[in-house]
Amino acid sequence: MRRARPGASPRSTGSRALTSVGAGADVDRNPPLGGTAEQEPATAKQKDPPQSKLWHITLSVSGTEIPLAEVRRCLEQLAHDHPFLLTSRYAGDHAEIRYWEEARDLHDAAAVALRLWGEHRSSAQLPPWKIVGLEVIDRETYHQRIAEGYGPPPAAPVGVHPY
Repeated sequence: MRRARPGASPRSTGSRALTSVGAGADVDRNPPLGGTAEQEPATAKQKDPPQSKLWHITLSVSGTEIPLAEVRRCLEQLAHDHPFLLTSRYAGDHAEIRYWEEARDLHDAAAVALRLWGEHRSSAQLPPWKIVGLEVIDRETYHQRIAEGYGPPPAAPVGVHPY
C-alpha cells in the first residue's frame, strides 16, 4: 500500500517489474470441478474482500555513530516524507521508529515496515544503518498491553526525540 501526501510525486521513478514464481511440479493444474468439503464456494470468496487492520510498528535500526544533529535532521525528514510516523527516538548509533500501518495482515504490515528505511534512505539522507529489530502488533494487542501496564508507552509526545 502506497501512501503519499496529495500532489506528492511517487517515491521511485524507476520502473519495477513484478515477476512470478512457478507453482512447482506437484501442483495439480486441473483441479476437479466439483470442489471438496474444505473448499469455499467461489461466490463466498468474491463477496467478502479482505479487510485492512491497523498495526503498530516499532522499527529499530543501528550502525556506525554519526553526529546527533545529523541523526535528528534525517529522522525529521523521514517524518516529513512518511506522515504516518508517530515518534522516533535516537542516539548517535541507533534509532527506534514507531508508527501505525494499515495492512490486510501481519505479513503485509511487516513487509512495508522492512522496506521503510531503504525506500527513504536517499530522500531523507538516512544513515547507512541496518534494521536490527521489528515488532508488529495489532491494535487490540497494543491497547491490551497499555491497559495492563506493560509494553511500549503511548507515543506521546509525537515527534523526534533523543533517548
